[in-house]
Order: sequence, then C-alpha cells, then structure tokens
Amino acid sequence: MAVSLYSPKPVMAAMTPRKALAAALMGAGLILAVPAAAQDYSHGAHHMSVSPTFTLSAYGEVRVAPDLATINFAVVTEAATAEAAMRQNRERMNQVMAALRRAGISERDIQTSGLNLSAQYDYVQNEPPRLRGYQATNQVTVRVLDLDRVGSTADAVVSAGVNQINGISFGLRDPQTAENAAREQAVRALQARAQLYANATGMRLIGLRSLTEGASYAPQPPMPMYARMASMEADSSTPVAPGELTLRITITGVYDVAR
Repeated sequence: MAVSLYSPKPVMAAMTPRKALAAALMGAGLILAVPAAAQDYSHGAHHMSVSPTFTLSAYGEVRVAPDLATINFAVVTEAATAEAAMRQNRERMNQVMAALRRAGISERDIQTSGLNLSAQYDYVQNEPPRLRGYQATNQVTVRVLDLDRVGSTADAVVSAGVNQINGISFGLRDPQTAENAAREQAVRALQARAQLYANATGMRLIGLRSLTEGASYAPQPPMPMYARMASMEADSSTPVAPGELTLRITITGVYDVAR
C-alpha cells in the first residue's frame, strides 16, 4: 500500500521581513519590544546655556539735622512698705507730669514705658537675706519737638522729682525725603559699579534682572544724661548738641551680561 506523507509548509511569501522576525522570535519563546521609531542620539545630550550675571551691592548715604529728641527718664522711690513706695512714686510723678505740661510738652508726646515694684534685700555673708523695703520705678519716654528746649525740659523734670535719666536720642519726624535721596545715590552708585566691572572684564551690560533694598537708618546712639544737683544755677540749662543723623540705604542688583 502506498503511503503518501503530506507536510504543509508555512507560507512566508506574504510576510514582511519585520513580521517574519517577530514570528521567529515568538517561536523561540522570546518577546522583543521594538520601538516604533528609532531615536537618534548621535548629537549627544542637550545642555542648558546659562547667561553670566553680575551680583553687586552699593549704598547711598545722606546726613541730615534731626528735628526731634526722645528723652527716657524715671522716678525711683524706696520705702519700708510696697504701698508707701508706690504712693511716694505717684506723688512725685504727678509733679513731673505737671512740669512737662508747663514746659510745653503735649500729652501725645508723653508715654509711660515701664512700671515696676520690687522688694529690696540686704545680703550679708553666711546670713539669710534681710528685707530692706520696696522700690517703685515709673519710667517715662518723652518726645521733644523743639530741640532748643531739650536741655531745659530735662532740667524741669529733674527739678520736679526725676532721679534717673537713662538717655536721649535724636530722630526725624518724616525721614522719607532723606531716605529717597539716599536711594537715588545708591542706584547711581550701583550702576556705576556695574559699568566698572563690565569694562574691567570685557563684558557688556544687557540689563538689570533684579533689585533689592535693605534700609539702614542709623541715628546717633543714645547719649546718657545724669540728674543734676540742685546746687546748679537756676538760669542755665543742660547743654544738648543734636549733631547730624546718618541715613543709609543699601541695594543689591543682578545684571545680565554678555561678551
């Protein structure tokens, strides 16, 4: 008996090379992810270009005469009891307030800045502290708008009962005009400095990217004043020299530059 063996052959003619490759790999038990479109990295990674900058600081400074003074003083009293110390302090402070009104100081320019009552002890070695009494302190801050009357105002409160003057400082009622003048100086100084750096480095200024300001208002430090003795002449007043104030504005700018 004749036996005819028939082995069907896969039809490959209609398959594209890409499909034929995929079929062969699947037949071998492999799965390969092939990107739809190949990417070209022959030119390497892209680099971000950062433009050079100058970061510079400059300041403007003006000196002006002050037009107000601030005096900080206190009435300090001591007594055997807390009630007595506070009563004596109140009576003396009432006299001080009356003296301020007579000196032409407005009530809005008078402010209580501290009120304190504390026990006072005597300390002896190898013995427990012994209560001596109580101390009351009433501290007041006064603005004087007429600088010619600063010394006489200090004398008036001392005569009325003030026994502690902590200091005096000077300022401006409206510092904006002086601050703006300092700002203009600071901007001009910053621009000149940026141009100098550009010339020195062979760069060209493109523009100002950012500008920040830090204000520094620097009045003269408080000057200590001490209560005068009653033996001083009644027709003289404590000399006070207001001098000048220094106002400084500091700015920082970032400039874009190029060659």
